[in-house]
Amino acid sequence: MLSRRLVLTGLGATSVATLAPGAIMAAPIKPDDASALIVIDVQNCFLPGGSLAVKDGEQVVPIINRIAKGFANVVLTQDWHTADHVSFATSHSGKKPFETVDLPYGKQVLWPDHCVQGTEGASLSKDLAIPHAGLVIRKGFNKNVDSYSAFTEADGKTSTGLAAYLKARKVKRVFLAGLATDYCVAWSALDARKAGFETYVIEDACRGIDLQGSLAKAWADMTKAGVKRIQSGDIAV
Repeated sequence: MLSRRLVLTGLGATSVATLAPGAIMAAPIKPDDASALIVIDVQNCFLPGGSLAVKDGEQVVPIINRIAKGFANVVLTQDWHTADHVSFATSHSGKKPFETVDLPYGKQVLWPDHCVQGTEGASLSKDLAIPHAGLVIRKGFNKNVDSYSAFTEADGKTSTGLAAYLKARKVKRVFLAGLATDYCVAWSALDARKAGFETYVIEDACRGIDLQGSLAKAWADMTKAGVKRIQSGDIAV
């Protein structure tokens, strides 16, 4: 005869199994001193009216402002190109934006001129409200190499120094938000994994460009690399 305890245990398991999908929620993630929020390229050029505006890009700003309050460690990144940058279509005779060229470090998408050093377009959004951000990483300032990632330039070997900065502060997990999901956010997430960080991308705090299926590919690449896809509501602030 089964004991009463075993019967009750079995009934409990059955009850759990028959709950509607989604009824059991994981506990919210509480950022700690070993956590950092990395806010990618929330700049005027990528916002409405900008030269490379990301659709609905402005919608990430209030979400980022809200969740940033829960992080002691916050890093901002800023695209910071020369006026004649190699990633600009205008730097290649006969080429148009969104075409590609082969460069010494690989295939390069050609973009409209954007985030030129010292211009208003390169400025961070005035609506960002993260006064406690401890570092701004400027990337893409080498005119001969693009730099989507906050960690490593597009040549795959030149470091921005961000990984060392975070490790010096004993950060073990990073959370990424900003623009654009399928380029600078995704490349940063992949490099964060290569650097050994537990990595989360906050989906509703990002927006993508989705150039010829680039968004789906970026999520597939991130998932394969062990990047965790979450929503801002999953973070306790």
